[in-house]
Amino acid sequence: MILSISPSSPKGDIVAPPSKSYAHRALICAGLAGGISKISNISFSEDIKATLDCLSALGAKIEINGNTAIITGISDFTNFKGAVLNCNESGSTLRFFIPLCLLSNNEITLNGTQKLISRPLSVYEDIAKNQGLLFQKDLSSVKVKGKLKSGNFSVKGNISSQFISGLLFALPLLENDSEINIISPFESKPYVDMTVSILKNFGIEIDYSGLNLKIKGNQQYKPQNTTVEGDWSNAAFLYAFKSCGADVNVHGVDMNSSQGDKICLEYFDALKNETPELDLTDCPDLAPIMFAFAGLHNGAVFTGTDRLRFKESDRISCMQTELAKFGIKLVTGDNRVIIKSGDFHTPTENIFGHNDHRIVMANAFLLCKTGGKIEGYEAVKKSFPNFFDVLLKAGVNLNYET
Repeated sequence: MILSISPSSPKGDIVAPPSKSYAHRALICAGLAGGISKISNISFSEDIKATLDCLSALGAKIEINGNTAIITGISDFTNFKGAVLNCNESGSTLRFFIPLCLLSNNEITLNGTQKLISRPLSVYEDIAKNQGLLFQKDLSSVKVKGKLKSGNFSVKGNISSQFISGLLFALPLLENDSEINIISPFESKPYVDMTVSILKNFGIEIDYSGLNLKIKGNQQYKPQNTTVEGDWSNAAFLYAFKSCGADVNVHGVDMNSSQGDKICLEYFDALKNETPELDLTDCPDLAPIMFAFAGLHNGAVFTGTDRLRFKESDRISCMQTELAKFGIKLVTGDNRVIIKSGDFHTPTENIFGHNDHRIVMANAFLLCKTGGKIEGYEAVKKSFPNFFDVLLKAGVNLNYET
């Protein structure tokens, strides 16, 4: 599907979408809690729908009322026999639910796209091997069976923080105490901080210090009513316009949020005024918009970039291809990306979205400067379904061709 964008700039008040990361975690905690919880201010993106579907497959009862999910938690964690979980393209969903599926001794299948299943799962594969659990992966599914055992877990901190969060959901429900030791370097730490904070809100005790997490066993999740805060990772695309002088006011995010992507404001300021070196280790989701913004200004050096090759797309190669169409050069190095500003111009060919929501939104930001067409714009439904509706309402000139 093709979207044509004419040179234009948004104006007025824009509300950032709710945090997908917060919503995943709160919904799962609600699903694990006995009783009824209400999670408000949810954006029902494709990823969040996948998490809700998986909770239902494991026995949670879910009622949707507007932007609120009313969840009756799973009553029996041993009765998952034959369950099939559809994770679609959501990496968070897949990595958060694998340990939960190992709370029973039943065979469970987690389905997903080939791209999703190809993303790293080595942490869980190693745990399954060490504990004698079934972990069988093919092109479009992961099949697990066995009962996860409590104990000490050493997890590399530079693969994905989602493995740490996934274990944190399951370990409190085991009979005995467990401990997670994170092997340095610890990347995307703010996401683990978020998980721990939400777990504590649902009554789970965790001793978290440095690279060590101690989790008591035999705990119970307590139902809660909570509101999902605004999403800084998606708000960054809106703030990019504001940082370029657009007359917009972005609402709906907490300036005191613990989300690591809040650093986007600091990074945009640096990129406007110099050619900085910026670290993306704790905020990898900002990479596409930061690459685009840097190319529009003075260029930059970005470190902590290796994991970008294992997202919804290879975000380094994809952004390199698309930025070149604007005259922006992206050069790769050892865990770094260099953006060189050049002869910024209107693309002479269509921009391609690579089925990656953040690639689409970053390039749409540039197309609002130059004009042009983008194929595969519908990928935004993964995290920010109404992104283009928001821009259209704010005065950006859009034309849906197909």
